Amino acid sequence: MQAVYDQVLSAAPVDDPWTHAAGGTPTYAPAFNVLADLLTSAVRHGAASEDGIFPKGIDLWLSYELRRSGFRDQETWPRSERPRVMTREVMALIEALPTRVTGFRGLNVRDIVRQRANEIPAVTPTNAVVLGRAYNKQVDVVIARWDRGPELLASTKAQLSSFGKNLPNRFEEAVGDAANLTSRYPLTAVGFFFLQRATILTSEPDVFERTVDMMRKLRSHAPGQGYTSTGLCLVDWDETLPVTQRTVDVLLDRVPPDLRPDRFMIEMIEYVLAKTPITEHVPVREGYERRDLAVVEGEDVEGEDVEVGEVEVGEVEVEDVVVGEEDSGRDGQPTLL
Repeated sequence: MQAVYDQVLSAAPVDDPWTHAAGGTPTYAPAFNVLADLLTSAVRHGAASEDGIFPKGIDLWLSYELRRSGFRDQETWPRSERPRVMTREVMALIEALPTRVTGFRGLNVRDIVRQRANEIPAVTPTNAVVLGRAYNKQVDVVIARWDRGPELLASTKAQLSSFGKNLPNRFEEAVGDAANLTSRYPLTAVGFFFLQRATILTSEPDVFERTVDMMRKLRSHAPGQGYTSTGLCLVDWDETLPVTQRTVDVLLDRVPPDLRPDRFMIEMIEYVLAKTPITEHVPVREGYERRDLAVVEGEDVEGEDVEVGEVEVGEVEVEDVVVGEEDSGRDGQPTLL
């Protein structure tokens, strides 16, 4: 997920997506320009395919939209920077480590542990995998914490060609995944977001009609029966241009309003808020309700974060600590020291 997207994400503002007034019907304005920029980066790198880098751009965009709505980067995966998957608790531990240790010039414990954590797949995995009712499932977009488990799980798929041939397989996979996840996590917002290339409108218009029908039938709030919400998006680019000059456009005119990305975001967010107390996700609630809430974020009630910059230590034996040299643990996985 790759450095292809880093520049786009670093330049994307985390601004307010809500456009309604207090007391009004919630309206959400997705940053489609960021989605277009992410996918353009993939296309210009010759990575326009249904697997690999291209669909990862969809994942990063949805996660970015969740951060725009007020969810924290520490609990929303994929994160805005690498490593894309790292638990909030591990991040808090690393940030609490000292950057200087008196008596050990140049020893930055925080940077050392951060670097080693990035090298351990068990700590910073490439993908987020959750246990379902029947099987483990790689989930593309996640909001989760150790003390509460997953609160939002979203799967994404891209379909750029062979629409009629592959649509039944996508439908079967989606039905199975919905049952697997929602039956184990009935209080979790579980979503399915589908992106197709707009060439389907002219090459196989009947398949697009089936797609719309499929996306609606995949919805259900009953555990084990369907998704909290489903979203559909169309994109296209001009293949007559040189690869390095192609630009992805997001096209929504033919997507029904109930399946558009803004509805997907609203419904997923509403479900998360409905299943948690008012002291959780306060910034999200304030944006959604367009008002300040007279409550404190749940985690802030427990105590203030402690900032650690420099510590003093007495005599320390460090002969068993190897910094910069990688040992291997079981199964070839790198160990911390």
